[in-house]
Amino acid sequence: MSLDVRTRSAVPAQRSGPEVLDQRELRRRERRFRNRDKWWGYALIAPAGLGLAVFYLWPVVQTLYYSFTEWGAFGGTTWIGLSNYRTLVGDPEFWHSLGNTGIYTGLVLLGIPLSMALAVLLNIKGLRGTGVYRTLYFLPVVTMPAAVAVVWRWLYNGDAGILNHALSSIGIDGTYWVSDPHTIRFAVAVVGVWMTVGYNMILLLAGLQSIPGDYYEAAALDGAGRVRQFFSVTLPLLSPTLFFTTVLSIIQSLQVFDLVYLIIGANTTNSLQNPAYGEGQTVVMLFFQKAFFDNQRGYGAAIVCVLFVLIMALTAVQFRLQKRWVHYA
Repeated sequence: MSLDVRTRSAVPAQRSGPEVLDQRELRRRERRFRNRDKWWGYALIAPAGLGLAVFYLWPVVQTLYYSFTEWGAFGGTTWIGLSNYRTLVGDPEFWHSLGNTGIYTGLVLLGIPLSMALAVLLNIKGLRGTGVYRTLYFLPVVTMPAAVAVVWRWLYNGDAGILNHALSSIGIDGTYWVSDPHTIRFAVAVVGVWMTVGYNMILLLAGLQSIPGDYYEAAALDGAGRVRQFFSVTLPLLSPTLFFTTVLSIIQSLQVFDLVYLIIGANTTNSLQNPAYGEGQTVVMLFFQKAFFDNQRGYGAAIVCVLFVLIMALTAVQFRLQKRWVHYA
């Protein structure tokens, strides 16, 4: 009798005609609902996709096209091929601006260790007033760059600035920080660090708080002290956040414009008299000058295209090298 039962269970049950039709009808309805959901999804993302195409992708295509053209005095473009790029390679002003941008980027990156130190301090359990400290450090992030530039220009003022007044009280003669070619890069970089340290600190603080306490307990049982725990537990587990902040800081620093432009001065006759203008000019400032003051919009488009490629290349290199030092838990 048991053999009969096994035989019956091994043979698939024969479905009757109406049951087969019901299965086909169910699959058909499922495909219909799935297609309907798919089209609803397309309809919901269509406005965002249209905005992205009109306001981001189309300008990129236009800029790439204009980089191969020359603009006339009264408008209109003439196709000149790679002429703008050949001029760019031999333009010492572009390379000088690129060097200024690189120095600014390197100096701003020095703010990441400062952000990390602040995040570690604010992550100490039992510290009072952490909410106030977080707010104070994050305030520069939500402040308009124009307002920041005006305030720091006043602080850096060589005649009546607070910085020189404080230095004179300890017997040090200050300088004209934003008009001295030797100090302009560092003066601007200090403001850049001040504006980004709060944002990076918040990211790193979130990364610190996401590390499970079990790792520290295990390290303590193995006899690791605070310093050893920091370098063996905290740093490796925080490396993804450090990588993110590094990538973001480099991209933002390479595109810096408004802050430096407003600290040095607008591109008018008066600002060009600033002896430190050339030492503080960034790549985007050069683009702005060429495109909107010298009416060399094709050349300006070539400048931003090269900057775009440079940012993409640096980001790709960082993602390539992250495998050597970023540890994902």
